Amino acid sequence: MIGRARGRQDGSEIRLTVYSEGTSVGGAEIVLGHLLSELDPRIVVSVLGVRTAVVEAVAARRPGAQTMIVPDAENKANLPAIGAHVRAVRALRPDILHVNLHSPWEGQYGILAGLLNGCHVVAVEHSPFGSRSRLQRLLRRALCSRLAAHVAVGERAATRIEHLIGLAPGSIETIDNGVPDIPLTPIPRAARGPVIGALARFAPAKGLDLLVRAFASLPEEVHCVLVGDGPERASLESLAGELGVSDRMIVTGWVERPRDYLPGFDVVAMPSRFEAFGLVAIEAGLAQRPVVATAVDGIPDAVVDGTTGVLVPPEDPVALAEAISALLRDPSKRTEMGRRARARALDRFGVARMARSYEELYRRLPSSGRRGDTKMTKAGRS
Repeated sequence: MIGRARGRQDGSEIRLTVYSEGTSVGGAEIVLGHLLSELDPRIVVSVLGVRTAVVEAVAARRPGAQTMIVPDAENKANLPAIGAHVRAVRALRPDILHVNLHSPWEGQYGILAGLLNGCHVVAVEHSPFGSRSRLQRLLRRALCSRLAAHVAVGERAATRIEHLIGLAPGSIETIDNGVPDIPLTPIPRAARGPVIGALARFAPAKGLDLLVRAFASLPEEVHCVLVGDGPERASLESLAGELGVSDRMIVTGWVERPRDYLPGFDVVAMPSRFEAFGLVAIEAGLAQRPVVATAVDGIPDAVVDGTTGVLVPPEDPVALAEAISALLRDPSKRTEMGRRARARALDRFGVARMARSYEELYRRLPSSGRRGDTKMTKAGRS
């Protein structure tokens, strides 16, 4: 562990490069953009990644940020791409390289490039999923031993990743994701009666097929709105037809501002099979809407069962339907849960709070970004 005595407590300038292997703009990239928008202006930011669209979307949140694209190093044999990573980090000359990880098994070439260039590397884990091969665990554990800081976006994610990689408990610190409290332009309600809704990419991990099955058992006056798109859209629409609920289910397709639909929902459903954190739960809370969600992975960090929403077992459409039905029958409970959800979201999951936590982390690192300096610090503590 790097000693803190030589950290940047004077508020001096920091050169920060954020790196992402993301191939599309998802939750991890959105949160990274939120972070950059709120960081201290004395932190000079550059954005490095493997996809132009992703790099530009993240950099757009930090006017003036330098950008650079490198080829995706898909495997260890792609030496030219790995070399491009090393040269890019050398050209950007960051003091700190912030590596945004979709899973514990990604980002190794970004981390390696940072270490070879003497940067302080901060790895930020967004999702505790992926391969568990012994070789990958060993390689990742070796890289983790050289990190300046190792962060996860939720307490449960931190614990699970420590277990997956084989790290000592407490090796990974937690900095909660931040979600901005933005003004909404409410979309008109889908129906006069009760409305349940979900904001999600239509993929197996989101469990929307479970929601369609649960919805089929609810009274006919209930409507369901699925906001989003994805590879499972056709199968979800087909399932709704088989269950006889197509006339009560609305699929919006991709929309630019999905959060605008939240005020028109009585209950927000998150029937996920896997969910690293659950940003939608925080967005729903900010809109004062209770959530019925599966108790998987990081969702219990975002949803307090019985207080800001209701947690149910995964893969259980009956339990999902019962929880939704109970909330639909109790308007006062929905209102109270929504009020508590908003208060908790503002208190714990604000973007400013997230940014200040990362700034504190960056500034406690030694002022020199050279690995030799890190070694001297370690030697001084031995």
